[in-house]
Amino acid sequence: MENKNAKKEMSFLGHLEELRWRLVKSAIAILIMAIILFYFTNPVIEHVYLAMSKNNFPTYQFFCKLSSLLNLEGFLCAKDIPIQIQSIEMTKQFSTNMYFAIVGGIVLVFPFIFHQFWSFLKPGLKENEVTVTRGVVFFASILFFLGVLFGYYLISPLCVQFFGGYKLSSEIQNNFTISSYMSMITTSTFFSGLFFELPIVVFILSKLGIVSSKMLKKFRKHALVGILLLSAIITPPDVISQVLVSIPILILYEVGIGVAKLVEKKREKLN
Repeated sequence: MENKNAKKEMSFLGHLEELRWRLVKSAIAILIMAIILFYFTNPVIEHVYLAMSKNNFPTYQFFCKLSSLLNLEGFLCAKDIPIQIQSIEMTKQFSTNMYFAIVGGIVLVFPFIFHQFWSFLKPGLKENEVTVTRGVVFFASILFFLGVLFGYYLISPLCVQFFGGYKLSSEIQNNFTISSYMSMITTSTFFSGLFFELPIVVFILSKLGIVSSKMLKKFRKHALVGILLLSAIITPPDVISQVLVSIPILILYEVGIGVAKLVEKKREKLN
């Protein structure tokens, strides 16, 4: 009896050791990429962050062309964004640099991080489940990067354009701190990538038997309300922005229902 308990304890400790090493590998990968981004700070700041404060940013040009196609007389065209970015604390530029470098490192090595996470979970699956889940790392990475692009080219520019041009009075100037400006872009972009992982999350939870397609359908209306509230929070308070953000998330929710159905069909065939 004592031997069995010792075996179980060693097995548990072995899993913890494996998890620790996978976390260490992920941390090392993030650190290496963060150092590279830190080294190339100047071009990253100019071409990734500050480019969004100019009206020749690709998103603004796209909406301006769309406005002319719809005969809206420049309604969707971005005007000059009257903002000045400043740093008012001694260490703020350095800490902000560290922040975007680490988050950027996480974004760029996401496939490796997810591979480590999945490699830790995979031994607990049955052989037929492993076969069904082939390619999950690839699809998770594709969805994440699509979400990052969605956040960077849609959500972030809309926020910069709206809040950059919004004034309580013409006497008040928009002089934002560098940390406020960059953290808004970084956070909205990163979390958009995570939102796009919804089908993968549903897939894993369906495999574990935590959620089902019936449950997702039952709470579809609640999810719709939640998505609209989420869109209202992360976008400027105008209908066009909220619709543009809501539609992809709603599609992902429906894809999640389809994924759950496929998992259930596979389970039924095996039983």
